[in-house]
Amino acid sequence: MEKKIGEIKNELQAAEDTMLPSFIAQYKDDTRSGVQALVEKAKKRLDKLEKEKERIWKLKKYEREYEACGYICGIDEVGRGPLAGPVVAGAVILPKDCEILYINDSKKLSEKKREELYDVIMEQAVATGIGMASPARIDEINILQATYEAMREAIHKLSVQPDILLNDAVTIPEVQIRQVPIIKGDAKSISIGAASIIAKVTRDRLMVEYDKIMPEYDFASNKGYGSAAHIEALKKYGPSPIHRASFIRNFV
Repeated sequence: MEKKIGEIKNELQAAEDTMLPSFIAQYKDDTRSGVQALVEKAKKRLDKLEKEKERIWKLKKYEREYEACGYICGIDEVGRGPLAGPVVAGAVILPKDCEILYINDSKKLSEKKREELYDVIMEQAVATGIGMASPARIDEINILQATYEAMREAIHKLSVQPDILLNDAVTIPEVQIRQVPIIKGDAKSISIGAASIIAKVTRDRLMVEYDKIMPEYDFASNKGYGSAAHIEALKKYGPSPIHRASFIRNFV
């Protein structure tokens, strides 16, 4: 008995990416226009998947270049610009045969995609580390030095000692491991992209928690960045304990 088109549609929706070729093979000779439309949809999905695999292969350029060095660790930070909250650094060592798709500069991903990838990275990475510098520390030693401090902490928290660091644009002082600074590295290296994702998700989750305690600043929405509503709240209520005094002088 011939399957109904609705059943075939459900089959395609439930199909994993690896099942697409067999789906296409199974239904390519079905003459019904509705089925042919589903076959075309499956082909487009497969084509998109192949393009993503190609993009990820290019994103592993530096990982291939330094493969002989041993454990490669990507380093990135988030939160250098906000008026409130910590600066957070991420360090990630991915497996050499890493097949995680859709990793990119965290800013180019939706919140939903970042959250999904965070779980996959934390599960599949050889090692991950998170470092933070508080608003008080940022005020004390300046944002650049606080960023370096957070990066050193992230490296220190790795359960595996890396042999080489791929950094987003910077060379971290007081680190003995070989470093390769890459401009816009979070969009050019899969390891740095992964580090940017875990750092961003960690910081965003923290800002959502702060929002529950101090809802007047709308931290869940602005994540501490200087939105018009945030600046207005700052002028109205004054600074909170997590505002960076050195960043808000023009507003209070």
